[in-house]
Amino acid sequence: MSIFCLLFSIESAKVRTNLLIFATLFFRIFNLVRPTSAFGRRGRGRREGVRGVGSESANVLLLGSGGREHAFAWKIAQSKRLARLFIAPGNAGTALCGTNVDINPTNFGSVKQFVLSNNINMVVVGPEEPLVRGIYDFFREDSQISNIPVIGPSALGARLEGSKEFAKDFMTRHGIPTARYRSFTKKNVEEAYAFLETLQAPYVLKADGLAAGKGVLIVPSLEEAKRELGEMLSGRFGHAGDTVVIEEYLSGIECSVFVATDGKSYRVLPVAKDYKRVGEGDTGPNTGGMGVYSPVPIVTDEELAVMKRVMVDTVAELAAEGIDYRGCLYGGFMLTPEGPKVLEFNARF
Repeated sequence: MSIFCLLFSIESAKVRTNLLIFATLFFRIFNLVRPTSAFGRRGRGRREGVRGVGSESANVLLLGSGGREHAFAWKIAQSKRLARLFIAPGNAGTALCGTNVDINPTNFGSVKQFVLSNNINMVVVGPEEPLVRGIYDFFREDSQISNIPVIGPSALGARLEGSKEFAKDFMTRHGIPTARYRSFTKKNVEEAYAFLETLQAPYVLKADGLAAGKGVLIVPSLEEAKRELGEMLSGRFGHAGDTVVIEEYLSGIECSVFVATDGKSYRVLPVAKDYKRVGEGDTGPNTGGMGVYSPVPIVTDEELAVMKRVMVDTVAELAAEGIDYRGCLYGGFMLTPEGPKVLEFNARF
């Protein structure tokens, strides 16, 4: 998320209201503002020097360094239940809200040592990479820190974002509306070229793995699509591009719907619209985000109902498949003439 997006998030009255709603629901769902932790009720005992979030005050570790983390640090710092807020590694904005610490969020060993040394009561995960690499599972499987809530899904749940192929297969299994697609590797690149020829321009190519929001290409011609596909499969995005998802282009207005969930209960949050392409007039390569606004008045009640149903059904299907998912589920939708269709899922705030 860009600095512009951060400023827009905090300075716009409407977006600030939605951020407040999001943060308030976040704390309620995960019991930071309640006297008894849901995790405590489930029997996770406390150890000397390590407290759960049911304590009188809480030390919170927020992982990440972007605008998203600045927005959350800004809101978390306002909680009366907060003792200390640490952000790893943080940025200049988060330094105004808490204490930045020089720790890489994917260095789980260092995160663990900091949690133990600083009596951390809850870990909030901002970026996708630590989730995909399994930080939630790391905590759950370590007896020294297993009682500390980690806000974010398991590695399997995070695959909804970490693997475009996994996400598309999940949507297909559960009848979630999405674009027609197929996945390809170097081994069947000729089949990929043939599939491209069945589609109409423009062409959508997605690196299967994480690529910092830059792994989706929308190209105007078949010749260029074939060339870009070859470059992706040859290492343009590293191992993230070892598999490429090719899908039909969906035209319409893009927006996002968020759900905060503890794996069982949920709350659907306000719709937002963000802009990802780098150029003026929504042109050029995709980025991690160039700006956002909320609410989105162009979304009809009928479209909103469909998107909410998709998100609620997704939470239910994750639970049905035994996937431990706690945190925020973000659905990116395209409002097509046939109705809303899912472009992607993100497994984070």
